Amino acid sequence: GNELCGAIALDGLLDDLQAGRLRPRRGSLTLAFANVAAYARWDTADPDRSRYVDEDYNRVWADAALDGPRDSVELRRARQLRPFVDAADFLLDIHSMHEPCRPIMVCGATGRGGDKSAAFARRLGVPGDLLVDTGHPAGLRMIERGPFGDPADPRTALLIECGQHWERAAADVAVDTMLRFLSVAGTLDADTVAPRLRVQPPSVQRLVRVTEAVVARSLDFRFVGPFTGLEVIAKRGDPIAIDGDTVFRAPYDDTVLVMPSMAHLKVGTTMVRLGRYE
Repeated sequence: GNELCGAIALDGLLDDLQAGRLRPRRGSLTLAFANVAAYARWDTADPDRSRYVDEDYNRVWADAALDGPRDSVELRRARQLRPFVDAADFLLDIHSMHEPCRPIMVCGATGRGGDKSAAFARRLGVPGDLLVDTGHPAGLRMIERGPFGDPADPRTALLIECGQHWERAAADVAVDTMLRFLSVAGTLDADTVAPRLRVQPPSVQRLVRVTEAVVARSLDFRFVGPFTGLEVIAKRGDPIAIDGDTVFRAPYDDTVLVMPSMAHLKVGTTMVRLGRYE
């Protein structure tokens, strides 16, 4: 609800489609505003309040959750959008981050569709940092659902983290990534998309493969430095975070920190993921 860049991108695309400035050349196109109820709670004095209403909307996409007895605002919305997600051949989920960090394309999990999605992201040419991780213990993400998580299935999903929530540049990244995605998927003509692109593509894309996550064991958890994301810890054994008597250390040389944040600290929360560039 507080990740505004995707809504800005979709609002602009809807205007272009309704005005006839853009026209899909094949297939069908579904545009969905996701956690609308959370956005309705928006408060400029407390912007984190509108992240969600009851629970993280992007951890409820397993059948066990959607078909189970639990109820929440986010589950109700996911159940509404489930038919559209399940019908998609290509899916782009647009997000932003709490901490200032250059954009990251989350491609899914190792062995569960991450590598096929990374190959698709390379066809987009943006952003410079791609991520294949191990999933989230708290629940299944939309991009991991069903065929998206099957390496043998051609249906593909990507999640773009466009930058920090309030950065104007995050909206530019959202628009640019969306248009490139629709072009590569064959929905929009490349010649139509090209004049509308806002972001210079990187000279090279690098993939971070996550090997493990650091999970808070207590409310005393803290990082040893002001990390915001994609910092590289040079030496194996160097400290990353302290949690009571536990010191979390880099598991190997050149450990990459993926989306570290203290914003949502509670016991059992993933505070940072650790990986390495391939």
